[in-house]
Amino acid sequence: WSSEGSITDSEALAANLGMETFTVPISPMMEAFEKALAPAFAGRERDVTEENIQSRIRGVIMMSFSNKFHWMLLATGNKSEVAAGYCTMYTCGSLAPIADLYKTEVYQLAQWFNEREGMCAIPQNIFDKAPSAELRPGQKDQDSLPEYDMLDSILHALIEESKRAEDIELPGVTPEDVNRVQSLMRRSAFKRLQLPPLLPVGNHAFGVHVHM
Repeated sequence: WSSEGSITDSEALAANLGMETFTVPISPMMEAFEKALAPAFAGRERDVTEENIQSRIRGVIMMSFSNKFHWMLLATGNKSEVAAGYCTMYTCGSLAPIADLYKTEVYQLAQWFNEREGMCAIPQNIFDKAPSAELRPGQKDQDSLPEYDMLDSILHALIEESKRAEDIELPGVTPEDVNRVQSLMRRSAFKRLQLPPLLPVGNHAFGVHVHM
């Protein structure tokens, strides 16, 4: 499932950057998985299982392009998502270029790029719409994560400042908020061990580092 806006935004971005695009429908593949799993899943409601199948199909498609055309596949996860475990296990990609940038920093970098170029290479709607992995209609990142401004402020204190959860005091942030974020980090540590190499821009990058 992808929203019409996401498709048109992506096509506009690619056109602005002079990039070729391909549209590969994954509905037939998703339907084949659901049919194959139907006997085992009989009587159970749809949940994150089906959502994750969708993201894995997307990954297979991207890896296929990488193999066929000898292109490097870039993992798109940022530090906020990686820290909170908001990513698919065994993330596809040979390099994770923004995995040491928090989500809010990614937006800042994108805005800087537009200002530097003197044009809206990145369409404004990409900045305006709510972040979403688009794994079900209407799904938003904040359905299961704190707002990114709050999440990033807590993660920065935990990771960059090496603060203990009980010592973190931030405007509008409760101890429960901090404990929730710390719990997300701890539960997703195993995923971070399987990240592609990343480009470190700070002193506390996760995983394997590639220095350019």
